[in-house]
Amino acid sequence: MNPNKHRKTDLSTARHALHTLSTEEILLEPYNYLLTHPGKEIRSKLIEAFDHWLIVPKDKLSAITTVVEMLHTASLLIDDVEDASVLRRGVPVAHSIYGVPATINCANYVYFLALHELTKFDNPEMLKIYTSELLNLHRGQGMELYWRDTLTCPSEAEFIDMVSNKTGGLLRLAVRLMQLCSESKIDYVPLVDDIGIHFQIRDDYMNLQSKKYADNKGFCEDLTEGKFSFPIIHSINSDPNDRRLINILKQHTTSVELKHYAVNIMSETGSFEYTRNYLEKTDKMVREKIEKLNGNPVLEKILDLLTIKD
Repeated sequence: MNPNKHRKTDLSTARHALHTLSTEEILLEPYNYLLTHPGKEIRSKLIEAFDHWLIVPKDKLSAITTVVEMLHTASLLIDDVEDASVLRRGVPVAHSIYGVPATINCANYVYFLALHELTKFDNPEMLKIYTSELLNLHRGQGMELYWRDTLTCPSEAEFIDMVSNKTGGLLRLAVRLMQLCSESKIDYVPLVDDIGIHFQIRDDYMNLQSKKYADNKGFCEDLTEGKFSFPIIHSINSDPNDRRLINILKQHTTSVELKHYAVNIMSETGSFEYTRNYLEKTDKMVREKIEKLNGNPVLEKILDLLTIKD
């Protein structure tokens, strides 16, 4: 019996399958893989919420939603490479399956596919908005990587500025495009900035405190990544002479025991309580701004879902 018989058949089948895929399907494999494991689609929900005020024509709203979701998914592909992540949404990251080069190329390709979608409307202002917010996105990501790779703990103000660029960028892109297509003259960008900051700080908290997050991304993944998240920054800056936590970050540890120890350090410095209090303040501030804008039940419902339950 030939032991290589089945192997040859498998290879032949694989080659045939490859030839039946279109070029587009091959290029987009990492992207489509991630799409088969959808997230919470919070950005699409926020677009729907802001449309309560802006009432954007359906064709343009659909295009804006598509563009933002494309950019978000592509940015996750890049994030996972840059962060050396293992899991995304409870499954192996795309680059662990398709390789780093193909995944990077795919993500960059999707950035330009999204831009191409906007060119269909023949509105130069749309392209200016797209470019400016993609620049902001990369500025924010670049600073976060710099802090991590040089083991530089930022101040809270520096962190908020980074988040406004990185996390707020896609939300701002969506709302700025919507405002361009709306008859409303009200500027909702300041509100979007506050929501983006609230969302990221909540995400930082949940990464270190939520079992559900641990199941989807791994236990306290931000510690393995060496990321200076909001609670971590507060803890380190609360006592600069205590270098235990920053040294744990430097290790990029996968040790559950060491991560538990790091979480205990943050508990001792009151960093989780501080983060919860900060989130309560930003939640209240956002709700007050919504009320001044005559209310928005869809947006308020999203905020309800983001509320941390003890």
